[in-house]
Amino acid sequence: MNPHLAPATSMKSLARTLWSHRELIARMTRREITGRYKGSWMGLFWSFLNPLFMLAVYTLVFSVVFKAKWGVDTGGPGSRTQFAIVLFAGMIVHAFFAEVINRAPGLILANTNFVKKVVFPLETLVATTAGAALFHAATSTAVLLLAFGLFNGHLQWTTVFLPLVFLPLIVLAMGCGWFLASVGVFVRDIAQVVAMATAVLMFLSPVFFPVSALPPRLQPWIQLNPLTFIIEQTREVVIWGHLPDWAGLGVYLAIATTVAWLGYAWFQKTRTGFADVL
Repeated sequence: MNPHLAPATSMKSLARTLWSHRELIARMTRREITGRYKGSWMGLFWSFLNPLFMLAVYTLVFSVVFKAKWGVDTGGPGSRTQFAIVLFAGMIVHAFFAEVINRAPGLILANTNFVKKVVFPLETLVATTAGAALFHAATSTAVLLLAFGLFNGHLQWTTVFLPLVFLPLIVLAMGCGWFLASVGVFVRDIAQVVAMATAVLMFLSPVFFPVSALPPRLQPWIQLNPLTFIIEQTREVVIWGHLPDWAGLGVYLAIATTVAWLGYAWFQKTRTGFADVL
């Protein structure tokens, strides 16, 4: 890398960077995952135990305390236990997105030693964070599938499409991550704003309720939430056994790719000022 050249910002450069540094991203992702549980007795088992505990809590609260049901004709079981599974599916999507963008504002600040190393590709830090968040989402999904199989006696074959459902969200999260990682260097308060925004986003997403439960005049507005479509599609393929909305996923991926490119371009354009601020 020539420090005197302007950082590349093209889509081709983005794809080339992620591909050429794939081994570095994989190693740093493994270090990120194992480092989180380093020194604990059960190690990585905590990544499985945490979502298992949360699902048990959801099942207890919503099936015993609130006696809640999903309350719409979705083509699947409507039991109170099923409500906890449906809710947990939405929580997985929100938790993945929230983890990426909540950590993004502090990524450069937490790795200031890399800023002065010209040969280190700072843009891979966001990809590493997304990889670690994806690992935890995959672990939670395994717990979800285990619970669904135990309660229903089978798994939906359409679950095989879940990675394709998650792909546009991964791309979108990385785009937001690059933008926030850059802004976090210059505006330290952005981390607090993002933390509040992700908390609010959970209640403005169809995590605890179906979109059809809202008044018709409000449904178009909640569809603007970037998590709404992915949450609904996750439930379609994992719980209700329906095929994904391929056209919708295609449009979402196109928008997410544009956001990722803009976020990456912003990051590359502003990275030259990181050292001066830090």
